[in-house]
This record gives sequence, C-alpha cells and structure tokens, in this order.
Amino acid sequence: MITATLILVSFFLSAALSHYLSRSTAWFSVAAQPNERSLHSRPTPHTGGLAILTALAAGWSIAVFSHSPPACFSYLLAALIPVSLISLWDDHRPLPAHYRLLVHVLAAMMLMIHPVFLPSHLQLPGILLPLPLMLAMPLTLLFILWMLNLYNFMDGMDGFAGGMAVMGFGTFALLGGWHHEFLFAGLNLSIAAACMGFLTANFPPAKLFMGDVGASSLGLLAAALSLWADSAGIAALWMSGLLFSPFIVDATVTLLRRLWRKEKIWLPHRSHYYQRLVQRGWGHRKTVLWEYVLMSACSLSVLLSGGLSATAQGLLLLAWVGIYAGLLWRLESYLKPSAPST
Repeated sequence: MITATLILVSFFLSAALSHYLSRSTAWFSVAAQPNERSLHSRPTPHTGGLAILTALAAGWSIAVFSHSPPACFSYLLAALIPVSLISLWDDHRPLPAHYRLLVHVLAAMMLMIHPVFLPSHLQLPGILLPLPLMLAMPLTLLFILWMLNLYNFMDGMDGFAGGMAVMGFGTFALLGGWHHEFLFAGLNLSIAAACMGFLTANFPPAKLFMGDVGASSLGLLAAALSLWADSAGIAALWMSGLLFSPFIVDATVTLLRRLWRKEKIWLPHRSHYYQRLVQRGWGHRKTVLWEYVLMSACSLSVLLSGGLSATAQGLLLLAWVGIYAGLLWRLESYLKPSAPST
C-alpha cells in the first residue's frame, strides 16, 4: 500500500506540475533559447526540474515516514539542496561556471563526510581492491563531479535524461527491494516515478525541459545512490557504472575526443553521439527510442549480474566493453561526413 501510494503521488504530482510549467502563463516560466548546444529550434520552458524535485520531496516524505532513514540520508539532502538551488538560479539567470563548480565541489565534500559515500574498497568481478583514504577522496570527488556534470551534458534531447532516470533509478529500486533495503528502494522508486511523470511533457516532441535544476540534481543523485548501493552491498560500483553507461560512455568519449582535437571543451557544442544522430536525420524520437533499448539492455544485465559467479560477471563486463567498442566504431563510421562528389 505504501509503495503504491509513493508511486502514484510521485508520478501524478510530477505530471500535473510538468504540464502546468509547460505553459507560457505558468507562475514560474523560464524559456530555454536555442543556442550552439541545443537541438531545439524554438524557445521552450525549462523548469521541469521543479516538477521532478517537488514530486520527489513528496515521495521521499512518504518513504521516510514508512522507514526510519539512516544518518547518511541527511548528508544526501545537505548536498542535494545547494546543487538544486544554484542550478535553479543558473536556469533563471546564467552564472559563471566557476560559481557552479564551487557549489558542486562543496556538495560533493558534504557527501564524502559520511563513510557511506566514501568507499574504502573498489570491487570488480572477483577482485576487491583496498582504497587508501588519500586515494579514495580524490577519486570519489572526481566521480561525483563527473556524474553530476555529465548528466547535464547529456540532457540535450527530448525524453533522454528523463528516460535514463526512469531506467537507472528504477533498477536501483528493484535491487534495493531484493536486498531488503526498503528505504533505498523507496527513494529510488520515487525518483523514477517523478521522472516518468515529467516524461509526459518531455517525450518527443517536448513541451518542457528539465533544465539544470533537474539534470544537475539527478546527476548528483546518480552518483550518491551509486555509492550508497556499493556501501550497502546492493550493487557494486561497476554495476552502477554499467547501469548509467549510456550516459557515461557518450559523455566521456566525447570529452576525450574533443581534448584530442584540442577543442575548447568549456564552449557549447553539439558533438555528443546522440546529438550527431539527431542532426544526421534520425530526429529526437527515433534516437531516444534506440537509446531506451540500450538503457534497457544495461538495466537487464545489471539485474541479472547479481546472481552470476565472479567469472560470469567478469565475462559480462568484458562483453559490454566489446559492445560499446563496436557501437562507437560503427557510429563513427556512420556519422563521418561523406566526401563531396567530384
């Protein structure tokens, strides 16, 4: 009963607010203007993150009422609130990047005060490597900052970031339930339901975007809940990496490719693979549906991996390395500009 209430409240509150905020007459309406990074051609409201976070607050209240939260939950809130606020401000009135980065660093450090969000070991299939504190701190900081920002980088196509949240946090919810970590499951279920409600206004053609307030908040939550899952034995960090790999691989490879070409990586661009597919003629709907297929395959692999032996897990991970290598090679070939005819 509690689970059904949490889902319904999170979904319908998010959906109702999303459709309200998609109107130009909404009380708090800020339109995203087309720029060098965007794929949309007309001003579109980008305050959908407010709908997600409001629904999240309601859903989390139900989850916390049902299951007493551990101390780490307070640290998660303490990190999430400043990231949400600075992102909302940036949506309304763009801020210099170094201001946002400072808040992101402070939020990450706030998380890392609690041991749940600072791993002492790195687990790979069949391998458990100790992480000394002096190594764990910078690596965890980089992980949180990269997840937080890459989610923002990848929020550039209708239905994309919301779909990744439904798949990723929905999978976390299932894993939490299977491991009898019911508060963890409830928190993730609320995120997934809220993002599903948002998708009713964001699926192509989108009437509303989530903006930085939505994308940055979800990025922080993806990092924090991945670390929580690892600490609680729900899912090793490599499983969370596989779960969110449709975002991680595209963003990381694109960044490395731009660095290799000595491009100014701080400038807006449209060179992510999903952006290039849309521009190649696939459009938002076809591209995002194929991305959903990839997300579903990653989710299914993570769900199945818990019952596999260490050897089988290793083979699964290697298989996904091969799959992504093949996909990237095929995409580079497909997206290469054709030579002019003579």
